[in-house]
Amino acid sequence: MNRPACPGTNSIKYHMQMQVLTLDATQDLQDSSRVHTEFDSLEKKVAQFIALCERLRDENSDLRRQLTAAQHDSKQLTEKVEGARQRIELLLSRLPD
Repeated sequence: MNRPACPGTNSIKYHMQMQVLTLDATQDLQDSSRVHTEFDSLEKKVAQFIALCERLRDENSDLRRQLTAAQHDSKQLTEKVEGARQRIELLLSRLPD
């Protein structure tokens, strides 16, 4: 393994940093605890994501129902307007010139 050139004034610090560290049981437990904490955090985030997806699915369903109702209302109003337009045209055609 090629090591970078040793810096001049910090050679002791440099050699200590380059030294291979061995992990003892305490370090293994700390790492295990950290991994467990990270998994717990990830699990909470996944649960929040699932809850958000469920909420958005419900909201989407509600919006689809509202859209269907609005389209039905729009169709009825369009039909009423068309009926009123035809009656007005009929009345206008009966007016004397």
